[in-house]
Amino acid sequence: MPPRQRNNRRPPKQVIDPLLLAQLLRQKKAFGFVIALLIIVALVTLDRTAGLLPVDDDWHRYHEQSFEVVRVIDGDTLDLRVPDGDQATTRVRLWGVDTPEFARGEGQEDEPWAEQATEFTRAMIQGQRVTLLLQEHRLRGGFGRLLAYVVLPDGRALNAELIENGLSPHDDRWGHDRAHAYDALEQEARQNRRGMWSD
Repeated sequence: MPPRQRNNRRPPKQVIDPLLLAQLLRQKKAFGFVIALLIIVALVTLDRTAGLLPVDDDWHRYHEQSFEVVRVIDGDTLDLRVPDGDQATTRVRLWGVDTPEFARGEGQEDEPWAEQATEFTRAMIQGQRVTLLLQEHRLRGGFGRLLAYVVLPDGRALNAELIENGLSPHDDRWGHDRAHAYDALEQEARQNRRGMWSD
């Protein structure tokens, strides 16, 4: 019986249509993109509803949030009981006001009404929980202080109260969305000779 001959023929190569391959790759890429997009949307939704993701920026950390005032520095500057970077508290500078300053160095004197403005602010907010409202175009001022409207528990803004009571002129150095209202409050305080405008 003759020996069996081995079949040396290889199976024919399958030819893949390049157009079909490109279409399959595009579909796979699109599917992966859709899945990634759905994951991102889910994470953002969870973060907004449950705060599960860490948020480091000032807007999310402070805007429309309430904190306890632990120290009044002067009429327009205060510290809140919330850490800020490596600091134990967050220092806030009020939007739109510039109260008289205490003496900063030896041989200098306090500006007139510095004590009254500071005492007014202290009486209004020391130990209180206040709500911060920020401006998106500028979140920090000089010395890294957070810029904010400080809303009192009764809904009034401390910033406006200081101007209305003649304890600060309107400070419009960094344009803000309450500038027209604060200009009007200053004019009224001047006309009625309140606070610093009584001299």
